[in-house]
Amino acid sequence: MKYAVLTSTFEKTFMKVSKSGLCRMGVIAVLTIATCFTFSSVSAQVYVTVRPTYAPVVRPVPPRPNYVWIEEDWAYRGGHYVAVGGHWVAPPRPGVVWIPGRWVQSRRGWRWIPGHWRRR
Repeated sequence: MKYAVLTSTFEKTFMKVSKSGLCRMGVIAVLTIATCFTFSSVSAQVYVTVRPTYAPVVRPVPPRPNYVWIEEDWAYRGGHYVAVGGHWVAPPRPGVVWIPGRWVQSRRGWRWIPGHWRRR
């Protein structure tokens, strides 16, 4: 019988917490998820004083007719920019075009604006 009383007390406590805190827990969950998405889309701006030079790669035959050639592309790895261009890529979906990345100069130095896909 003591077990039944504990179960009943647990159920009452659980129901009280569920009713009063459900809205609060939902708001906290939504804010947590929104914060994760916000910070995952933010990227640091890395400036360099000297723009890296890019050695063009010989363009081979495309593996498929719809592939797009990515010429100059850079990634920031290990404290410096590394050239990662010179490769064929399949468009992520039909009706998009590749907008090449570019170097932009400002008072702080050079920074790389990555290429991206855009609808036609």
